[in-house]
Amino acid sequence: MCFLCDGDGSGYLARLRDGVADRGWLVQGVEGSGAYPPWAYTIGLSGYDLPELVVTGLPVLEAAELLNDLAAHSMHESPPPPGERVPLRGGLVIEGVPLAEPSVHLIFAAALYGPEIRALQLVHADSRGRFPWSPDYRDGRGGQPVLGVRDGA
Repeated sequence: MCFLCDGDGSGYLARLRDGVADRGWLVQGVEGSGAYPPWAYTIGLSGYDLPELVVTGLPVLEAAELLNDLAAHSMHESPPPPGERVPLRGGLVIEGVPLAEPSVHLIFAAALYGPEIRALQLVHADSRGRFPWSPDYRDGRGGQPVLGVRDGA
């Protein structure tokens, strides 16, 4: 049985709170199911007055690596500004998109820090450099929901 199904979920929230206190932030992964792709987000950056970071459409372990790298970077530099495209090691290019309603998607971060949390989605280009707002993204196969509105769109 999962932590949330076993009672009110307070035990899981206590574990998250302890993990954030030990490490500064955690990554919460959500496995994909059917038509819904996997996604992951940070929990803890709000405690540093930073937006939480979110990635959709990548396998959870790959998303966790990206989120941990960008969270660590954000601790001494700013997170990527919305609308700016940033090339990363390994050829991945991301663009930051602010989430319209972070508390709807980042349930555990909102449970720890309140519904006013801010979040930035790290939207990634496909292997040909196309982003999800392009009809040709992943040759029309989609797979990366964008949870906000991009700057200038």
